[in-house]
Amino acid sequence: MATREQVLEAIAPLIKAGEAAAESDAFTIRDVVVKEQQVSLTVMSNSDSAESTVEAALSAALAPLGIETVHARFRPLGERAQTSHAAQGGKTDQKDGAASQASGDPVRGHGAGMEEHPLLHPESGVQFIAVASGKGGVGKSTVTVNLAVALARQGKKVGIIDADIYGFSVPDMMGIEQRPDIKNDRVVPIRSHGVQVMSMGFFVEDNNPIVWRGPMLGKMLRNFFNEIEWDKLDYMLLDLPPGTGDIALDVHQMIPHSKEIIVTTPHATAAFVAARAGAMAIKTEHEIVGIVENMSYYTCGHCGEKEYIFGRGGGARLAESLNADLLAQIPLGAPDNHPSEPDFSPSIYKEDTPTGQLYMDLAGQVIAKCELTTAQA
Repeated sequence: MATREQVLEAIAPLIKAGEAAAESDAFTIRDVVVKEQQVSLTVMSNSDSAESTVEAALSAALAPLGIETVHARFRPLGERAQTSHAAQGGKTDQKDGAASQASGDPVRGHGAGMEEHPLLHPESGVQFIAVASGKGGVGKSTVTVNLAVALARQGKKVGIIDADIYGFSVPDMMGIEQRPDIKNDRVVPIRSHGVQVMSMGFFVEDNNPIVWRGPMLGKMLRNFFNEIEWDKLDYMLLDLPPGTGDIALDVHQMIPHSKEIIVTTPHATAAFVAARAGAMAIKTEHEIVGIVENMSYYTCGHCGEKEYIFGRGGGARLAESLNADLLAQIPLGAPDNHPSEPDFSPSIYKEDTPTGQLYMDLAGQVIAKCELTTAQA
């Protein structure tokens, strides 16, 4: 079975030729998705005659890989600057990104050519919330899945994009074991606990590692919008990788109206590092909904006293430094769930538990803040 990397390598000469052609005949290829022996992709071109020529060339290039079907969607070619990374190895974006960072400006142009996507359009009504952290291990994904489920429990239509391509964990945390279905050449998100879920983990066999450079990460994020059959949504949560790397930059580029929640622990160092993610949100003009302090304390099961294992005050100091609200302080612990339960998940708290109620309160604050922002706009 051909991999996406093999497909990109096979069509790289074709992409290079299309981008080097005269303006009237130029084309580029993006949004490549490989499913079994089928390939779906988008061809950006302004040439009326490109369709049959490019499709034939794609079929010829991919036949040696055993690809049986090539489904190409043709779209008008926008700015020539938004060319594919597959043939360039990301060099153009790396250069432009370095220049942008040196000048202090957000990397690349707002929208990334995705402004007219029905889901991403600012007037779609969907509230995008990126859940970010400065470092790994602070429970960012745990906060994401529990906040999503709490929003769904309050009647909201919610989706999650597990954008931590290298460290995807959302399917396991939500107890998802099945693979998505295909409907009309598009991938249908898995529904779990009332939430639509899409993750790189659905397309990886045997927990194999993802060994990709930055440009490939951005392409996968595009595919999570272009190739997925999302149902109606009120909220879309994006579980970002820790830090301020490529995926965070792509989210800021593709969804300039996204808001952010920053997750930290009470430890001073964790809060110090998380401040960088907050600073990035401010620089790219993304509203910070607030701060969630995870692992705030441990409640002793015998005496009921709170023990502050990781220190105290990190979340409050981070909120003060970013001029944001401290939305919740979530205790250290694990849900009391049993594998025999029909809706078992190892990480989602039941609504009637103390921690479940904390997440319900967090969801209420998020709804209030987002609806207030929408009303003011």
